[in-house]
Parts: sequence; C-alpha cells; structure tokens
Amino acid sequence: MDRLAEIVRHEVFWYAGGGPNLKVIPFANEDEHAYAVAIMDKPTHRLPVEIMVMARLEGDTVIIEADNTNRPLVDALVAAGIPRDKIVLAYAGEPIPEGA
Repeated sequence: MDRLAEIVRHEVFWYAGGGPNLKVIPFANEDEHAYAVAIMDKPTHRLPVEIMVMARLEGDTVIIEADNTNRPLVDALVAAGIPRDKIVLAYAGEPIPEGA
C-alpha cells in the first residue's frame, strides 16, 4: 500500500470508534483503494444502515463520496498532509475528474 492510500485508510477508519448504541464497521477494498465506515443502531435496528464516511483514490486524488460526520474527513486529510486541491468533495457536488 502506498503512502497516500495509508493516510486515507487511517483517517477514514478513525471514524470506526462506535458508541453504546451503535455498531460501526470499517470496510476496505485495497484493489480499488476505497475505504468506508458503515454505521447501524443496535440492538434494535430501527434505522437503516448508513455509510458514515467513504473515500477512494484515483491516482493522486482523494474523492470523498460520503461524509455524514460532524468532523469532516477533508479536514483530517489536510491535517495529515494531503493538499486540499487533491481532495474532491463529491458528496458536496464538487466535480470529479474525468475518468475517476
């Protein structure tokens, strides 16, 4: 795994902390350089499962597909050294580079 993928994986998986009434599950597809954290309530499952946060790499660009947190992933990635101009907030309508 290259350094950029390591950073993205680490920062996405940070959200997998969980809570007393939550089940939080991290997912990774290393071939696609895609990382996500799903969340569900437990034990009753009254709410549908939701993707809390998801990001993937296309070359040297990080595409954030979902961010349903109160601590934006983009801020964590920038603090970890990824330039903001290499991050696309797809969930917020920023254009995804062609071919990504």
